[in-house]
Amino acid sequence: MNAIDILLDGYGRVQEAVAQAADGLDADTLNHRLDRDANTIAWLLWHLTRVQDDHVADVAGAEQVWTAQGFADRFALSLPTDDTGFGHSSEQVAAVRVDSPTLLTEYHDAVYEQTVAYLERLDDDDLDVVIDAMWDPPVTLGVRLVSVIADDLQHAGQAAFLRGLVLRR
Repeated sequence: MNAIDILLDGYGRVQEAVAQAADGLDADTLNHRLDRDANTIAWLLWHLTRVQDDHVADVAGAEQVWTAQGFADRFALSLPTDDTGFGHSSEQVAAVRVDSPTLLTEYHDAVYEQTVAYLERLDDDDLDVVIDAMWDPPVTLGVRLVSVIADDLQHAGQAAFLRGLVLRR
């Protein structure tokens, strides 16, 4: 197993976690807030997918799936098209309403497919390329790709936890 295989496995685990967190939920459950400032399952899954889409498209030199495949129009959110959810206020979280888990998983699956296609073009040496010298130490492609997996899995875990709480209410 090489580093690319490990990255592919990591992104595959994110895809599985997103599917499990969204599976069979209705609009009320997807958009339920435990309190007025809490994130929703819909927001968590949308946000983690937007971040993966944004970051992987950036390093791949590709257009984001969000716009390229019409998901921005399909979601029809009252947010800027380039919004990924980073630093959202309570009001912005509330603006991310999704009526069907299928839309979330279709978007994530499309982002996953673009991610896999990019990773399959790489070899282990590519992961050492510095892509952001503004940090100390500078950020390599490998570090960026792993950080996306880590962030995505944290949010997927939050969505799974929230799912359990909301379904028990």
